[in-house]
Amino acid sequence: VFLDGSDTVELPLKFTPQDAGCYHCQIHLKSPCDVRVYEIECVVNKDQVDAELEFLTPAYQTVIQNIPISNTSGEDWKLEAVLEGQNFYGPSVINVGAGETALYPLTFNPVAEC
Repeated sequence: VFLDGSDTVELPLKFTPQDAGCYHCQIHLKSPCDVRVYEIECVVNKDQVDAELEFLTPAYQTVIQNIPISNTSGEDWKLEAVLEGQNFYGPSVINVGAGETALYPLTFNPVAEC
Protein backbone atom coordinates (compact mmCIF):
# COMPACT_ATOMS: atom_id res chain seq x y z
CA VAL A 1 0.00 0.00 0.00
CA PHE A 2 1.49 3.36 -1.05
CA LEU A 3 0.45 6.61 0.55
CA ASP A 4 0.05 9.88 -1.36
CA GLY A 5 1.43 8.33 -4.55
CA SER A 6 4.93 8.06 -3.06
CA ASP A 7 7.00 4.96 -2.59
CA THR A 8 6.79 5.05 1.22
CA VAL A 9 4.45 3.46 3.69
CA GLU A 10 3.86 4.25 7.31
CA LEU A 11 4.67 1.57 9.83
CA PRO A 12 3.43 2.77 13.21
CA LEU A 13 5.29 1.29 16.18
CA LYS A 14 4.51 1.52 19.87
CA PHE A 15 7.46 1.27 22.21
CA THR A 16 6.99 1.23 25.99
CA PRO A 17 10.35 0.90 27.75
CA GLN A 18 10.50 0.03 31.44
CA ASP A 19 13.76 1.88 32.11
CA ALA A 20 16.44 4.03 30.52
CA GLY A 21 18.87 2.23 28.23
CA CYS A 22 19.55 1.16 24.67
CA TYR A 23 17.04 -1.19 23.06
CA HIS A 24 17.71 -3.10 19.82
CA CYS A 25 15.20 -4.90 17.62
CA GLN A 26 14.74 -6.18 14.09
CA ILE A 27 11.69 -5.79 11.89
CA HIS A 28 11.25 -8.44 9.19
CA LEU A 29 8.97 -7.53 6.29
CA LYS A 30 8.15 -10.33 3.84
CA SER A 31 6.18 -10.47 0.64
CA PRO A 32 6.03 -13.15 -2.08
CA CYS A 33 8.87 -11.44 -3.97
CA ASP A 34 10.82 -9.50 -1.34
CA VAL A 35 12.29 -9.81 2.14
CA ARG A 36 13.56 -6.81 4.10
CA VAL A 37 15.13 -6.62 7.54
CA TYR A 38 15.31 -3.32 9.38
CA GLU A 39 17.42 -2.93 12.49
CA ILE A 40 16.20 -0.36 14.97
CA GLU A 41 17.99 1.06 17.99
CA CYS A 42 16.06 3.10 20.53
CA VAL A 43 17.92 5.07 23.19
CA VAL A 44 15.82 5.98 26.20
CA ASN A 45 16.91 8.63 28.68
CA LYS A 46 15.43 9.35 32.06
CA ASP A 47 13.33 12.49 32.40
CA GLN A 48 15.46 15.51 31.78
CA VAL A 49 15.65 18.21 34.38
CA ASP A 50 16.44 21.77 33.43
CA ALA A 51 19.46 23.02 35.30
CA GLU A 52 21.15 26.34 35.67
CA LEU A 53 24.74 27.00 36.67
CA GLU A 54 25.81 30.36 38.00
CA PHE A 55 29.51 31.19 38.00
CA LEU A 56 30.72 33.91 40.35
CA THR A 57 34.40 34.71 40.02
CA PRO A 58 36.58 37.81 39.79
CA ALA A 59 37.47 38.94 36.28
CA TYR A 60 40.35 36.99 34.75
CA GLN A 61 40.03 34.18 37.32
CA THR A 62 39.11 30.76 35.97
CA VAL A 63 36.48 28.62 37.68
CA ILE A 64 35.84 24.93 36.98
CA GLN A 65 32.56 23.15 37.72
CA ASN A 66 32.68 19.34 37.58
CA ILE A 67 29.31 18.17 36.27
CA PRO A 68 28.48 14.53 37.09
CA ILE A 69 27.19 12.39 34.21
CA SER A 70 25.73 9.07 35.37
CA ASN A 71 25.41 6.17 32.94
CA THR A 72 22.81 3.81 34.37
CA SER A 73 22.66 1.76 31.18
CA GLY A 74 24.47 -1.48 30.41
CA GLU A 75 26.57 0.01 27.61
CA ASP A 76 29.50 2.41 27.54
CA TRP A 77 28.73 5.94 26.36
CA LYS A 78 30.84 8.19 24.17
CA LEU A 79 29.30 11.65 24.48
CA GLU A 80 30.02 14.72 22.39
CA ALA A 81 29.82 18.08 24.12
CA VAL A 82 28.78 21.24 22.28
CA LEU A 83 29.40 24.37 24.32
CA GLU A 84 27.67 27.62 23.46
CA GLY A 85 28.66 30.94 24.95
CA GLN A 86 31.85 32.90 25.24
CA ASN A 87 34.66 31.90 27.55
CA PHE A 88 33.34 28.39 28.30
CA TYR A 89 35.63 25.44 27.69
CA GLY A 90 35.59 21.69 28.21
CA PRO A 91 36.46 18.43 26.50
CA SER A 92 34.68 17.88 23.18
CA VAL A 93 34.22 14.16 23.96
CA ILE A 94 33.73 12.32 27.24
CA ASN A 95 33.49 8.57 27.80
CA VAL A 96 31.26 7.19 30.56
CA GLY A 97 31.45 3.48 31.27
CA ALA A 98 28.35 1.36 31.85
CA GLY A 99 27.12 1.82 35.41
CA GLU A 100 29.65 4.58 36.09
CA THR A 101 29.58 8.30 36.78
CA ALA A 102 32.10 10.60 35.09
CA LEU A 103 32.77 14.25 35.81
CA TYR A 104 32.64 16.75 32.95
CA PRO A 105 34.96 19.67 33.81
CA LEU A 106 33.17 22.77 32.53
CA THR A 107 35.57 25.71 32.65
CA PHE A 108 34.64 29.38 32.64
CA ASN A 109 37.51 31.78 31.96
CA PRO A 110 36.25 35.39 31.96
CA VAL A 111 38.40 37.87 30.08
CA ALA A 112 36.50 40.89 31.40
CA GLU A 113 33.68 41.79 33.75
CA CYS A 114 30.46 40.28 32.51
